[in-house]
Amino acid sequence: MDADGLREVFANVLPVRVRRMFGGHGIYDGEIMFALEQDGEIYLKADAESEGRFTAAGSSPFVYSRGAKPFAMSYWRLPDAALDDEDELREWTALALAAARRAASALRPRGSRSRSRPR
Repeated sequence: MDADGLREVFANVLPVRVRRMFGGHGIYDGEIMFALEQDGEIYLKADAESEGRFTAAGSSPFVYSRGAKPFAMSYWRLPDAALDDEDELREWTALALAAARRAASALRPRGSRSRSRPR
């Protein structure tokens, strides 16, 4: 799937920015990457709060190989029904955006507090 096709998939949900990466595409809302495309499949960001929903929908994680070792990432395949139903796509996209924002928030420095130095 090319960048235009990916923008079209999400067009009625939110405007996305698409960047080529690792032979696929990263899919962004602003600066937050919430999905990726690899080999024509779309994978959405998941975390401990949302993985159960993906599992229940029969989804599977994105897995890549580094050498002979497989690595699962925190992106899960978009359920097929979401490609045919805009409301379903909107729901899964919101779930992925929430997970991506939680991950970004966890990486953000907590603000520097001034500490008094010994005199």
